[in-house]
Amino acid sequence: MTHPDTYVRERSADGRKDLRYPPAPEPLAVPVYDNHCHLEIEDGDDPLTLAEQLDRAEAVGIAGVVQASGDIASSRWAVAAAEADRRVLAAVAIHPNDAPTYAAHGRLDEALAVIDELAGHPRTRAIGETGLDYFRTGEDGRAAQHTSFEAHIALAKKHRLAMQIHDRDAHDEVLATLSRVGAPERTVFHCFSGDDAMARTCADAGYYLSFAGTVTFKNAQNLRDALRVTPLDRILVETDAPFLAPVPLRGRPNAPYLIPITLRFMAAELGLDPDALAAQVAENTRAVYGAFD
Repeated sequence: MTHPDTYVRERSADGRKDLRYPPAPEPLAVPVYDNHCHLEIEDGDDPLTLAEQLDRAEAVGIAGVVQASGDIASSRWAVAAAEADRRVLAAVAIHPNDAPTYAAHGRLDEALAVIDELAGHPRTRAIGETGLDYFRTGEDGRAAQHTSFEAHIALAKKHRLAMQIHDRDAHDEVLATLSRVGAPERTVFHCFSGDDAMARTCADAGYYLSFAGTVTFKNAQNLRDALRVTPLDRILVETDAPFLAPVPLRGRPNAPYLIPITLRFMAAELGLDPDALAAQVAENTRAVYGAFD
């Protein structure tokens, strides 16, 4: 099943050259989880099925994934995937860059009602991804983004779920919104993109920071600085697959089975044994989303 032509889907064609899936890295000795991925998007020259993605991931020590969503179709797909395979947990939401489109067609309330319904499923463990994006959406769409973000926060609280935040070029506004309306008990900054000062602010508020392959990018010193000041019990790891493959695979299709590359890079930055970091990240993931089986 493929994702409809919304924002999340469109990203898969951006700036891509080598569309072959990379070889598998050395397996992790201690299993960990991919905190955020989009496996509904069939990517690369030889797309993988859900079972193939999960089997490849399990073979290198990735015990499960959190399947994130961006619209009604992908949210339904996430729940169906979580029903079909115990290695998957669902996160459901309207992406901040899709919220203005729903609003323009008078369908945002309808879409949020669907998310509310799907959030009640026992395999749904998070609302996400939601938040604010001032990079791709201009001022004319920001009111809809704010309305949608606050509605998603309310849904996370209503269903006692974690929340995965998408935050791009809107750090101050996202933090201010969370402070004003009150954040869900378990709030995760997906693909954290701030600096060390923001990481400290998030840690002080009790938020979790999820690091993707971007932490390995040469021009991302801000993320490495943020990683170093984040308490170990607040660190998560993700792929955002099929996007953001880590160095040296940047530009290739990303997948959960590539998590060991990012995890080992993070361990080296922190001066930790990879097994110790994996054990801590796995514990953190279960604290946020609960058990996978």
